[in-house]
Amino acid sequence: MPEGHSVHRIARQFQRNFVGSRVSLSSPQGRFALGASQLDGLEMTDARAVGKQMFLEFDHRVWLRVHLGLYGAWDFSGEIQMDATIASANGRMGQTNQRGTIVDPNVEPSLTPILDSAGENSLHSIGAPRRTRVRMSEQEKETSAPETFPPDPIGQVRVRLLTDTVCADLRGPTACEVLDPQQVDAVIAKLGPDPLLDSSHDAEDRFTAVVRKKATPIGLILMDQNVVSGIGNVYRAELLFRAKLNPYAPGKSLADDTVRALWRDWAHLLKIGVETGQMMTMDDLDGEDYVLAMANRADRHWVYKREGLPCRICGTHITLEEMGARKLYWCPRCQS
Repeated sequence: MPEGHSVHRIARQFQRNFVGSRVSLSSPQGRFALGASQLDGLEMTDARAVGKQMFLEFDHRVWLRVHLGLYGAWDFSGEIQMDATIASANGRMGQTNQRGTIVDPNVEPSLTPILDSAGENSLHSIGAPRRTRVRMSEQEKETSAPETFPPDPIGQVRVRLLTDTVCADLRGPTACEVLDPQQVDAVIAKLGPDPLLDSSHDAEDRFTAVVRKKATPIGLILMDQNVVSGIGNVYRAELLFRAKLNPYAPGKSLADDTVRALWRDWAHLLKIGVETGQMMTMDDLDGEDYVLAMANRADRHWVYKREGLPCRICGTHITLEEMGARKLYWCPRCQS
């Protein structure tokens, strides 16, 4: 499931490419035909992410809410402009043409993008794993960059958003619905704080107070979107390892300073994820180690997907268990 950093990156792409433009909406699949007709031809006025959910506002104060869930993904084509604030040290910033070539004059030509082997930091496709999406209808192969604009819809496109220069196709979301402002407020009110939207002491206090009242294991609490927004399976495992916390420790057993440190580390890792497009949780790497980590997930996580391998700190084999119907990766020694 796409985690908070991915949804914030999607929202920023909509801010840069769609906000301020009149947008044509359609539902090639047909399942969102009524909703698309309500929004078709309206100007997009805002795009925001709260944790794993995204909200697109159109004039007449109507909103499109999207929750990608496990299988949802956005695919962009056309003259994509990346948000100017997303600029990592490897030069990944700016405009791409339909072939995906970086053409932004603000980026040094000598800075070659470090692309993730699984396409995690792609500007063109953000969402579910590549192996489960963007298939030709009867062919088991990935699609290539479109030759014409807009490209023909491929697969089960729930909704297409189109301007004169950019196209965004949504496939497989858990939620895709039109809401009024009161309904949007009601959805957001149920969500826990998102440090990228609110880094205040009040947000930290809210998170800390809720965690320290719960007898629930901290490994489950961090996945509860009503407690904190945006954390998924990868960040859960990595945050707990970085804090040297046993996933089964009840929230109410944790010291106040420990819970506050978790919140601050989540804010830190979320910012890195938005800037790089990757869940980079080994954040002290330099030189060749950083290049390898940017290119390959196996080189940028402490415990996630490392079951059976020695812990990078103590050498104990990383354990894989199930918690809350999701895979849990942790080190029994470092996190004892």
